[in-house]
Parts: sequence; structure tokens; C-alpha cells
Amino acid sequence: MKTIRVASYNIHKAIGTDRRRAPERVLDVLREIDADIIALQEADRRFGVRSAAIPPLLLDNLSCYKSVPINVQVDSMGWHGNAILVRKEAQIGAHDVLHLPYLEPRGATMAEVTVNQATVRVFGMHLDLSGLWRRRQAAAVIHAAAQGEAMPTILMGDLNEWSAGRGCLADFARHYSFAPCGRSFHARRPVARLDRIMHCGKLTLRDSGVHDSAAARKASDHLPIWAEFALG
Repeated sequence: MKTIRVASYNIHKAIGTDRRRAPERVLDVLREIDADIIALQEADRRFGVRSAAIPPLLLDNLSCYKSVPINVQVDSMGWHGNAILVRKEAQIGAHDVLHLPYLEPRGATMAEVTVNQATVRVFGMHLDLSGLWRRRQAAAVIHAAAQGEAMPTILMGDLNEWSAGRGCLADFARHYSFAPCGRSFHARRPVARLDRIMHCGKLTLRDSGVHDSAAARKASDHLPIWAEFALG
């Protein structure tokens, strides 16, 4: 049976809980997670040219990952901070950015990825702080995910939803199942499930969780979450 391991991680522009910017620590955490596909949020610096929080040379030399090419801004890794990393041997098919309705600039990314002889469509997102705009953004992602050829689909990201099952969570739940990963924010004392992984019925969830290591508690204000799926 084919299996695939995914993760979602808000890397907070590589600024750790000690307020130091240290992309090497983020890469250490990515090595610990050992996922095939990773959705990153806050993967670019916030101001100026919005350069990648993890310099491309560092990613290439110190990790087993490559980023899905966004080709929106020259120095950025992602789109409004959203990036997708895949193993270097993975094949990247169709990929794009999603323009979401927003109060403050927000976006999402999509990629069709083949790894471990399995092909999945992955969406990465970082939704608004406003509940009303989160629901509008969720509707846009759900609509985009329904387009094109039907294939195993995974949605991941920082949904910024503090409620247990209302708002955008209820909207997503009508179409996708949630992996019960656990509390990921704040990294020093996790109290909220802001980060989520969702999947369609073509995937069977085998395991999931929060990656709570000493390195992860320092590298960002969020802990990464992960899930492992089987494909028939």
C-alpha cells in the first residue's frame, strides 16, 4: 500500500521563541519531521522585497527539500508567505497560487505532487484573523479544490480558528475530514489547534500528531503538525 507523510508548519519568518531569526533551526525541525510534503506559512519576510525566510542556498544545501516554484516575486519562496516544500526526488505537476478574498492580504498555494509512487493534490493556506473573512477564504479554497480532475486531496495550514468546530472549521468539515493532530500554538505552551490538516475520502488516515521537540519549541511560535496517509 502506498503511504505519504505530510506536515504543516507556520515558521514565523524563521523567528524563534527567543526572538532570534535562525532558519537553520527551522531546517533542523524539518529533518526531524521527515515528511514528504510540507506546507509552510510565513515563509517569507513581511516587509520590503519579502525575501524567503529560508535562503534558497540553505534549503538546497542543508535539506532534502525543494520548493514548489511560485514565480510571483523573485526573492520570495511563497505567495503571501505560503509555500510548499517537497522531497527533491518528488515530481511536481500542475501548481498555482490562489487569490483569496481578504481584509488583509492573504493567499493559498496548490500543487499536484508525485512521491512514493503516489500522486496527491495539496493546498497550503494561512487564513485571516477575522472570522467572516476566514469563511470567505475557506469557500474559495473549497471551490478551487473541487475543480479539475478528481484526485486525493489534502488541505493544510494555519486556519487561525480558535473555536472547536464553528466558523470555517464547519465549512471545511462538510467536504473534508480533519486529522486529529492536536494543539500547536503557542509553541512554549500549546493551548490552541490553529494549525490543521484536512483530507478527502480517497485517503485513509493512518496516524497524525504535533511534533513537539526541543528544537521545535525554539524555532517558531507554532509547533508543526503532521499526518500519514495510505492510498488504495
